[in-house]
Amino acid sequence: MRKLDLEAMDFDELWLLHEELTKILSEKIMAEKLGLEKRLAQLNPAERIGNMGISSAEPETDRAPRRKYPKVLPKYSNPSEPGETWSGRGKQPRWLVAALQSGHKLEDFLIADAGGAPRGKLRRTRQS
Repeated sequence: MRKLDLEAMDFDELWLLHEELTKILSEKIMAEKLGLEKRLAQLNPAERIGNMGISSAEPETDRAPRRKYPKVLPKYSNPSEPGETWSGRGKQPRWLVAALQSGHKLEDFLIADAGGAPRGKLRRTRQS
């Protein structure tokens, strides 16, 4: 292959070279893409190859719908902002993490139920 002196070429010659390179590259890219799509179709016949690329088969519909879970009541509340609550599930909120790091105990933030007793896990004693 001969070496081109790009610096010596004028603008029109460079632009023609650019267009020719773009055309050749796009043809090679399309040929490579078609080859890869054919190989993929041979590996997984369940996949369909469409105009916009690869799309999978229809989603499975024989699966049961997801179960609805009941709403969980909050167990812990921020004393300085009573609207900030936490149910005790998932990641601890920032206000609770900060309070625990400053020396408070988790039990300090329990929400009391209507009877005045703190709500939370109650241990049942075994009766003999």
